[in-house]
Amino acid sequence: MTHITVKLTPKELELLSSLASDQLFRREFIDSRLPGYQFSLSELSLGKKLVERFRLMQDKAKG
Repeated sequence: MTHITVKLTPKELELLSSLASDQLFRREFIDSRLPGYQFSLSELSLGKKLVERFRLMQDKAKG
């Protein structure tokens, strides 16, 4: 697996975390009701783990 490093300000990280969380909510609860929507449980799970990592980084940045 290749790792990518990105430098963000705490405010940028907060915004990215919020946007990712909102998108996951949409995929899980709104898009899943649309006809023909293909649900990917592994993608949803990975996204939730990523949002959790973002939030841990936010907490660490706040001190």
